[in-house]
Amino acid sequence: MEREVSAKIRLYVEHPLGEAQTLPLSREQSHYLFGVMRQGAGDHLLVFDGKSGEWLAQIEQAGKRGGMLRVLEQTRPLRIPPDLWLMFAPIKKARTDFIVEKAAELGAARIIPVQTAFTNAGRIQRDRLQAHAVEAAEQCGGTFVPEVTDLQKLPALLDGWNTGRRIMFCDEAAPAGAPVLPDAPGPWAVLIGPEGGFSDAERTRLRGLSHAHPVSLGPRILRADTAAVAALTLWQQALGDWI
Repeated sequence: MEREVSAKIRLYVEHPLGEAQTLPLSREQSHYLFGVMRQGAGDHLLVFDGKSGEWLAQIEQAGKRGGMLRVLEQTRPLRIPPDLWLMFAPIKKARTDFIVEKAAELGAARIIPVQTAFTNAGRIQRDRLQAHAVEAAEQCGGTFVPEVTDLQKLPALLDGWNTGRRIMFCDEAAPAGAPVLPDAPGPWAVLIGPEGGFSDAERTRLRGLSHAHPVSLGPRILRADTAAVAALTLWQQALGDWI
């Protein structure tokens, strides 16, 4: 059951939530609430932990280096997104941040940066990307925060793949109108290639997998960050919780 409440701030916390529970605030959270947002004792906000839904809380103590919240009541239950992973090749920093933010907003349950033959970025800052996923969930009203994994090499990822999870392989070389997704609910993963596209060897391997389904994202060449948003939208419309 959901209840509409008047609170302009949503905050992700790494503490289990329950009625009448007190929550200590970190120095960073205290700075945000009391220094940036000018909140004080008695003010209300919404909190969520990614596991037990959204809760209304009240500020009990407000200080420059810390504070305390008291949980009042649950406002929304946990809403878990479909079992969908996004696998993408990292690109420039700001655009990689964009992909992670939009993936969290669009309902990806897990976000996996992958290193392909033509991936330019050889490393990522996982903690920073995870923070972007948290911020996106705070802003869009989500109650679930997807995990962002460490960078993984595509060949090794495919070697250990559970074939029960289908792959929506976004192939820039596929003709427009390429085969649409099968009506097959269950675990899926969307795979987006790098700015240079997939190598011939990668494309051959993916097309040889019975659980991989190549799709076209239209007649125009999309930037990698645009392709991620388009692919997630396509999947959600066809098989996700938009239908």
